[in-house]
Amino acid sequence: MKKIRIVVVDDSAFSRRSITRMLECLDYVEVVGYAINGQEGIQKVIALKPDLVTLDLEMPKMDGFTLLRILTTRFSLPVIVISALSGADKVFKALELGALDFVAKPSSSASVDLLSIKEDLQKKVLQLLACKPWSHIRSNAVVDFPAHSTSEPAPAGRAGVGIHHAIDLVAIGSSTGGPPALQRIFSSFEQKYPFAVVVSQHMPAGFTKAFAERLNRTSFFDVKEAEDGDLVLPGRVLIAPGGRNMTFEVCGGQVTARIVAPAESDRYIPSVDVMLQSCAGIYRKRVAAVILTGMGNDGSKGVRTIKEQGGWVIAESEETAVVYGMPREAVATGVVDRSVPLDRVVAEIILQGGFS
Repeated sequence: MKKIRIVVVDDSAFSRRSITRMLECLDYVEVVGYAINGQEGIQKVIALKPDLVTLDLEMPKMDGFTLLRILTTRFSLPVIVISALSGADKVFKALELGALDFVAKPSSSASVDLLSIKEDLQKKVLQLLACKPWSHIRSNAVVDFPAHSTSEPAPAGRAGVGIHHAIDLVAIGSSTGGPPALQRIFSSFEQKYPFAVVVSQHMPAGFTKAFAERLNRTSFFDVKEAEDGDLVLPGRVLIAPGGRNMTFEVCGGQVTARIVAPAESDRYIPSVDVMLQSCAGIYRKRVAAVILTGMGNDGSKGVRTIKEQGGWVIAESEETAVVYGMPREAVATGVVDRSVPLDRVVAEIILQGGFS
């Protein structure tokens, strides 16, 4: 089998060696070269023609952002950013510029700390290269799905296409490619609408607060990292904190967010399935679930529960999803009402909620 060719770009010799060892533990990966700055990175990419680049953002001569723009626009190469937790805002800027994913590098330079990223780095490299997300063609296709695929009557509580129920909650799940997709969604709302929004974006602890603050700067909604006991209110967006799950309960007639530790069985964290299953029983037909770009199948169980309670389900279409994994699995359940490009998601929410 042909090996996956990777170039490592990092100005730290220790980091380069460590990252190379982590990657070459994988049977089908070969680190074909490294670069200590952006200028050298371009030269190595031209000469070695890698399948993927890992990139540190803080480098001399040509920084990581400049190199990232070149790699994604000129070479159409997938890039995984490896950056320290202290640079969270820079990570989100890199994702908006086209990086496919990131790995949180510990602030300490100690070898035992850097080795902590090994499992996460290996998993993301293999998943990204398996699905080749950078080859997608973008378009504006919209797909309607019937409420059921046979001639039998739809189960009780299932909403058919074209039947509009006002919504009180929009619940969004996303993973790889999710941060810039969410940025586009929340900046597209032209006003603060009278529904609440909850989001589970797969992300490590320590990044979601900065992410929520970033979204808040460009949105009419009030966006914050969820804390235990936060009220789910119209016009408010709660982002599940990294490394934790977000569930809901009714207290004194108001819906309250509960931030809980993930179960050992939770493969993806924050869990989209856990969030959707928790809110379905409370909001029933007054919830719209949205599944955006991402690897894996998180959300596929949750959308079934949403539909069983009479809710509405939207999936991002393959044409715009950076990784058509989570949306594909949602569509495969047969309960998705609409599959739309990212730029149509907001319009669908407004239409379904009866706000247009």
